[in-house]
Amino acid sequence: MADFGYDVADYCDIDPMFGTLADFDRLLAAAHARGLKLLLDFVPNHSSDRHRWFTESRSSRDNPKRDWYIWRDAAADGGPPNNWISDFGGSAWEYDPATGQYYYHAFLKEQPDLNWRNPDLRAAMIDVLQFWLDRGVDGFRIDVLWHILKAADFPDNPLNPAYRPAMGEMHSVMQLHSTDQPEVHEIVAEMRDLADSYGRGGERVLIGEICLPLDKLVRYYGVGAPGVHLPFNFHLIDAPWQARALATFIDAYEAALPPGGWPNWVLGSHDARRVAARLGEAQARVAAMLLLTLRGTPTLYQGDEIGIGEVAIPAGQLVDPRELREPGLGLGRDPSRTPMAWDRSDNGGFTTGVPWLPLHSDWRQRNVAAEQGDPQSLVNFYHRLLTMRRASEALSIGQYVAVEAVGDILAYERRHDDERLLIILNLGDREQALPAQVHGATPLLCTLTARGDGRSMRPNEGAIFALPSDRGH
Repeated sequence: MADFGYDVADYCDIDPMFGTLADFDRLLAAAHARGLKLLLDFVPNHSSDRHRWFTESRSSRDNPKRDWYIWRDAAADGGPPNNWISDFGGSAWEYDPATGQYYYHAFLKEQPDLNWRNPDLRAAMIDVLQFWLDRGVDGFRIDVLWHILKAADFPDNPLNPAYRPAMGEMHSVMQLHSTDQPEVHEIVAEMRDLADSYGRGGERVLIGEICLPLDKLVRYYGVGAPGVHLPFNFHLIDAPWQARALATFIDAYEAALPPGGWPNWVLGSHDARRVAARLGEAQARVAAMLLLTLRGTPTLYQGDEIGIGEVAIPAGQLVDPRELREPGLGLGRDPSRTPMAWDRSDNGGFTTGVPWLPLHSDWRQRNVAAEQGDPQSLVNFYHRLLTMRRASEALSIGQYVAVEAVGDILAYERRHDDERLLIILNLGDREQALPAQVHGATPLLCTLTARGDGRSMRPNEGAIFALPSDRGH
C-alpha cells in the first residue's frame, strides 16, 4: 500500500485487508447475477518491492529472477545509469548496496519496474491474466500500459525545453526512451489474443491506460495485430473547455481511429480533479451531456454523478505520495480520491470506521440518497441521460456528424437509420444563438429544468433534439 494498491505483492491473491479469494468469488457471482460486468485493475509495469520475485531478484546478481527486473551498473561518476526521472519526482533509479547495482522504478522506489523483455517474466504475467480470466472476470483496466517497455540500451531522455518547476520534476525530461517503445505492441497483441480466446463476441475487454498524444494513442488499437479494445482517451480532462477547441479535437479523434476502432471518452479519473471542481457546477450537467452523447464508450468517475467539487485536504491528512514528494505544486491526487457520500449518516455511509480522506464539506446535502429524492438533481439527470442512451440506437451505436456552430456552442448529430438526434451545448455563461439545424426539431432533454423560449441557448445550457428523418433526400 505504498501507492494504495498499485504496488502488487501477489498478483494471484487478494490482500487480506480487502478479504479473501473466496470473498472475491462471491463478489463476482453477485455482480454477474445482477447483469453487471466486473473488471480488475492489472498493474503490469511494476510490482511491490515486497513481491517474492523482487526479493529473489535483489538477493544476488546471479539469481534466476535477477533479470525479471531492470538492473544497471552505475554511470561512470558512480551516479544513476541515466537521467530518467520518476513520475513522482527524483531519479527513477535506486541504488542497492547489497549487489552494487541500481534498479529502475518509474514511480516509487517501492515499485520496481518489471523487465518485459525477459521471456520468463512475460510468460508469468500473461499467466496472471489467465488466472483471473479463468476465475470469470470480464476484463482488465491495464495500468500505465505505455510504460511497460523501455529502450533496450537505456539512453538519456532529451531535456524538455518547455520545462518549468511548477510542472513537476517528471516533466524536466521528455519520456522518449522510457515509455511507448514500438515493441510494446507485440505484448499488447499477446494480451489481446488471450482475451479473445475466451470468446470473440465481446465477452472479455481490455482497456489500456495510455496518456499519449492522439497519433500515438490510437496505435494501441493495434499495430499489425489487434491491440486493446479501448485505449483510454483522457484528452477531454485537460482540453480547454472551449467549443471550437473541443469540436476540432472530436473531429480529429474520429478521423484518427483505425478501421473498426471504437472510440471512448473519459471526463474524470482518480488522477484528476473532479468535473465540477474543474468546470464549475453550472457546466457539470453540460459535461455529462457531452460525455453521454458522444460516439463511443463513456467512463464515469465516482462522485461526478453527484457533483462533488473541490475538496480541501488539510496538510496533516495528505496521503498521496505524488503530493508528499513534491509539496506545494498542487499535483496531488487526494482531492479526486475522497470517499463517495451515499447518505446523511456518519461519514456519508461510506464507512463505519475512519475514512482515509475527508469527505467534501457539503456531503450531508450532496449525497446519493438526497439527490435521488430530488427529481431535478444531477444524479437523476445522469439517470435520464443513461436511460435515453440505452433506448436510442443513434446514441449508443450511431454515427457522429459534426454540425457547424459559432461562439460557445458545440453542436453535433448522432444518426442511425431513420433516427437523428441533434445535441447542442453552450459551454459558456452567456446566451448564444442556436444553429439553424434546430428549427423544426423537437426538444427531448435539457440540462436545465425547462427548455426556455427556444430562440437561443441560455448560459450553461445543453439540449438534445429529435430531428426529422432525412431518408429520401
